[in-house]
Amino acid sequence: MVFPKMILFDYGHTLLHEPGFSTLRGEEALYRYITVNRNNLSPGEIHAFSSKIYEEARAARDMGFELSEWQLRKMLNEYLGIELSISMEEAERIFWEHTSYGDVMPQADIMLDYINAQGIRSAVISNISFSGKVLTERINRLLPNNRFEFVIASSDYGFRKPNPLLFELALRRAGLDASEVWFCGDNVVADIEGAAGAGIFPVWYEDLTLENPWTRKYKGLRPTCEHLHIHEWRELIEILERLKQ
Repeated sequence: MVFPKMILFDYGHTLLHEPGFSTLRGEEALYRYITVNRNNLSPGEIHAFSSKIYEEARAARDMGFELSEWQLRKMLNEYLGIELSISMEEAERIFWEHTSYGDVMPQADIMLDYINAQGIRSAVISNISFSGKVLTERINRLLPNNRFEFVIASSDYGFRKPNPLLFELALRRAGLDASEVWFCGDNVVADIEGAAGAGIFPVWYEDLTLENPWTRKYKGLRPTCEHLHIHEWRELIEILERLKQ
């Protein structure tokens, strides 16, 4: 284990989380921008259909492929006969902000200040249906002191972690060898095993204070690869301090 030149981070339940997540609230927010509603559907009826197609898309995601919010929204609107007065980009932003405004994971801001002060480069790789543009906006809003060189969203590329392509893309963009980089994330399969599969040293960040849907899905599963296991970001700071010395 060597002192990293760069640390890559997952997004959800690693840097930020989404308290009170409600896609129905997102649909209700978009409803006011509907200009054509051929079937006179209510927000609840639209939400019921959107939940159905999102569930159908889950099979592709479980196979390692990503569908974007734009694709799913385009199918939903055209299928239901709905037209909006705003662009798809603005619809995506409004929907997500009302689904959950987002919040910072405990000590994530302090940890980022530390790695910035140490000159450790950083970036983000996220499995997410929302576009990289609105993801970057959210990260910058909630973590304004970040120095992320880039944000890679699976929605922009069609592939999801643990596929090594996204990790390898990050290495190419950074101009670094895998041995010089760490990856921090909460998902044992996508983040920890995925990073290790690309030759990147993984840090399993398992926060025990907030509810995490991935914890339920992968309950009892442990990484088989070499890794660090931490529960608080201050632990990462302490480890980096020891390595630095």
